[in-house]
Amino acid sequence: MFELPEVVTLTRQVNETLAGKRVKEAALGTVAHKFVWYNRTPAEFAALARGKTIGRAYARGKWLFIPLEPGFMLLFGEFGGRFLYHAPGAALPARRHLLLTFDDGSSLSETTLMWGAMELHRAGEERDRKYIRDMRPAPNEPEFTLEYFSALIDDTLRLDKKTAKGLLTQDQLIPGLGNAIAQDILFAARLSPRHPIDELDRAQRRDLYRAIVHTVAEVTRRGGRSDEVDLYGNPGGYQRLMDKLAAGRPCPTCRTKIVKIQYLGGACYYCPRCQG
Repeated sequence: MFELPEVVTLTRQVNETLAGKRVKEAALGTVAHKFVWYNRTPAEFAALARGKTIGRAYARGKWLFIPLEPGFMLLFGEFGGRFLYHAPGAALPARRHLLLTFDDGSSLSETTLMWGAMELHRAGEERDRKYIRDMRPAPNEPEFTLEYFSALIDDTLRLDKKTAKGLLTQDQLIPGLGNAIAQDILFAARLSPRHPIDELDRAQRRDLYRAIVHTVAEVTRRGGRSDEVDLYGNPGGYQRLMDKLAAGRPCPTCRTKIVKIQYLGGACYYCPRCQG
C-alpha cells in the first residue's frame, strides 16, 4: 500500500509528466474488485472526464488529488498497486481499474492490488468526503510541529490508551503513515511497537516526533520504498531496515537478533534490545 512518501512521489511525477494533458477517453475497470471504491458508474465517469485537462496535482496523507479542469477533482485514496504512465504506443495492462487516454496517445492506468478509492467529484465537493473533511496535519506539513504532536498525544490519551504502533497506524491520527514505514520510525525512536504512549516522557515524545519527520523526509527523498513502484514502474530507492528480510538477522545497531511479532493487525519487526 502506498504511504505518504509514495503519494508525494507520484504527485511530483504527475505534475512533471501529465499536467496540461487533455483526456481523450476515460474508462473504469476491466475487472471487478469489491474493494475498489468508485462514486461514478462507468458511463458517468467516461462522460464527465472526457475532454478535461490535467491540472496541478497535490497530496495529503494517503490521498492524491488530480484536478480535471474545468470543474472536477479526481481522487485516489488509501490505495496501492500500480499507478503507471504509458508512453504513446506502449502496451497497457490487461487488468486495470482505471484508464485515462490523452490526446497525444499517452495514458495513465491504475491497477489496485488490495483496496483503494478512485472517485471523481465536482471541484470543492471532495473536501466534504469522509477521511478528507477532518484530516489532521501530516508529517510533511508545516503544522506538524513538536508542540502539535505532543498535544495530539494528550488528546488521544483522553479517549484511548494507545501504544506507539497504534499512534502511528490507527485511525489516521497521523495521516500518511502505515505499518510499513512505522517499523523504521519506531526503530529510529528506540521504541517497542507495544510501548504505551501514556508512558512516553518528554524526551521520548521529542525523539518519536523527530523519527517521524526524518523518516518520512528520507523515504520521500529516495522516491519511496523499494517494494513499491513509481509512475514509471521504477522501484523506490529506500530500503527499509525493519521489514520481513530483517527478521532473524542481526540488528544494524547492536547485533541482537531482530524478532517478528503479529500486533495490531500486521507484522512488526523490532530489536528487543534497542527497542526494549
